[in-house]
Amino acid sequence: MRIMAIDLGDKRTGVAVSDITGALAGEAFVIAQSDKKKLAGVIRAEAAKRGVSAIVVGKPVNMNGTEGERALKSRAFAELLAAETGLPIELWDERRTTVDAARILHTAGKHGKKNRSRVDAVAAALILEGYLGLLNRDI
Repeated sequence: MRIMAIDLGDKRTGVAVSDITGALAGEAFVIAQSDKKKLAGVIRAEAAKRGVSAIVVGKPVNMNGTEGERALKSRAFAELLAAETGLPIELWDERRTTVDAARILHTAGKHGKKNRSRVDAVAAALILEGYLGLLNRDI
């Protein structure tokens, strides 16, 4: 059971896909596409190519637990993605994933403007790892 995680952005979207067992984050990459309908089509194709059975979309929640404009955009994109792919879609609280991704890359010596897309991919992997941790905690 492969699961895909999405870190939705305005220009770039981070994507991470689990291993075949659904236990570990496997590959991570970025899709550069600002048109959400086209993005949903690309994600559908990538999910089909990898045999993905569910998608997790990061939902940016404010630190006080409220939902702002970005969370509403993620919710709307999740609905579009459900219609486009026919797959089950989960929303996942992605608080701090971008900050944590940037910190991880900075610690590894990868920082600067040319590494922005890496941040998006790592943020998607962090969303995926959090979700997989919840699924696998009883195993």
